[in-house]
Amino acid sequence: MVGRPVDHRRRAELLDAAVDHASEQVFAELSWRSVAAALGVSSTTLVHHFGTKEQMLDAILGRLRERVALVTAGMAGDGADLATAARAAWRWCSDPRQEATFRLFFAVYGRAVQSPQDYAEFLDRMGAEWTASLCAAQGPGVDPAVAAVRATLVTATLRGLLVDLLAGGDRARVQRAAELFLDGLAGSG
Repeated sequence: MVGRPVDHRRRAELLDAAVDHASEQVFAELSWRSVAAALGVSSTTLVHHFGTKEQMLDAILGRLRERVALVTAGMAGDGADLATAARAAWRWCSDPRQEATFRLFFAVYGRAVQSPQDYAEFLDRMGAEWTASLCAAQGPGVDPAVAAVRATLVTATLRGLLVDLLAGGDRARVQRAAELFLDGLAGSG
C-alpha cells in the first residue's frame, strides 16, 4: 500500500514555520516533539512531510541558507561596488529583526566547524553564495582571484562583527567598527 503523496505547498509552510521555530530555540535540542508542538501538528505529520529527523534538520538548514542567500544575492543592486554591497549586507545582517535568524545561523555554523563532514553542503553553499555576490559587485574588470580574496575578507569581517554584536557586544561600538571597515572599502579598487 502506497502512502498519501506529500503536499509540497503544505511542506513548504511547515518548513518555513520550522525555521522560524528553530531560530528561537537551541538548534542542538530540536526534536520531533518540540517542532511538532510548536507547529501545532503531530510528529507523524512531520515524518510524512520530511522523512527522518535528520532530513527535517537538513531541510531547515537549506531553507535558512535560502533565506540568507536570497537577500545576499540582491544586496548590492545594479551598478554597485564592493563597498556598497558590503554596506548593504551589514545593514541587513545587523538589523535587530534578523537577530534570531543569525543566532540560528551561527549555532549551525559552530556545529559545522566542529563536524564539517556532516555539514559540508551547508558550508560550501553558504560561503559560495556570499563570495559570488561580493565578487560580482566588484565588476568584470577585477581579477577573479583578487575579487575572491576581497570577498573573503569582507565576509569574514562582517561575520566577526555580527558575532560580537550577537554575543552582547555594545551595539554602538560594533556599529562604529563596521563603519570604519566599510569606509575603508570605499577607497579600494
